[in-house]
Amino acid sequence: MSKTLSAVAVTEFDSMVKHAYQGMGLLKNSVTVRNNVVGDTYKFRRQGKGLANQKSTSDLVTPMDVSHEFKTATLSNWNAPEYTDIFDQADVNFDEKQELAMTIAGALGRRCDQLVIDAMDASTPLTTTVPAGAANLTIAKVIQAQVELRDQGVPNTELFAAIEAEGLGGLLNDEKATSADYQAIKALVSGEVNTLVGFNFIVIETRVEGGLTEAGNIVDSWFYQRPAVGLAVGIDMKTEINWIPERTSWLSNGMLKGGSVVRDEGGLVKVQYDKTA
Repeated sequence: MSKTLSAVAVTEFDSMVKHAYQGMGLLKNSVTVRNNVVGDTYKFRRQGKGLANQKSTSDLVTPMDVSHEFKTATLSNWNAPEYTDIFDQADVNFDEKQELAMTIAGALGRRCDQLVIDAMDASTPLTTTVPAGAANLTIAKVIQAQVELRDQGVPNTELFAAIEAEGLGGLLNDEKATSADYQAIKALVSGEVNTLVGFNFIVIETRVEGGLTEAGNIVDSWFYQRPAVGLAVGIDMKTEINWIPERTSWLSNGMLKGGSVVRDEGGLVKVQYDKTA
């Protein structure tokens, strides 16, 4: 005998998952996003720089011939399925639904982050990598990242830094990043560094998806401007709930289709640090 769930119940759960998903992905709001992409690829346009030309009276103007380059993001499909029996209950407990919604949303949010991280790892930045140098993340390395980006003509706006927990610890142990003599933030009181040298910091925890790349104790963190990285989204998180007779359970499945690519190799810099230093 087949079983069905009311459209109201399905819509309610879908909305719950989407709401949770908004707070799960850490990097989506730090990159350029294109939604409702049709197909398996999306071409991000990058416009080159122009050069002003001197003009004498009555001379014809010389076009700048600004170059236009396309960076292609390849979209892939991702699913976060989970079997559950909570929908068999006459009155579904809100907390149980919320917990399941958080689980599905969290899996998709982390996967979306990984798409962005993998795209940055696969890029060839025009900036010079800030080496680990047997040291954890320090204010000096953050300053060097700012210098590298400025040298590429990157404005001091919409700047982000993706680091992990030990990198945060390195900054909190750096007096120049936490002392009121140097900074207007009270990092040691709150236990976090929100902004520093123009960068908004995002802390990526240890993840089974991969997280930030590590080789031994050396972590590859990324400092970048929002327009430098693109995220193309075909399916921006939706859910399906289906009864599976063979399992005598409901299959709640979250779906995401997306892909990421670096649009401007001059808009990001890799900063390495020794997380054990």
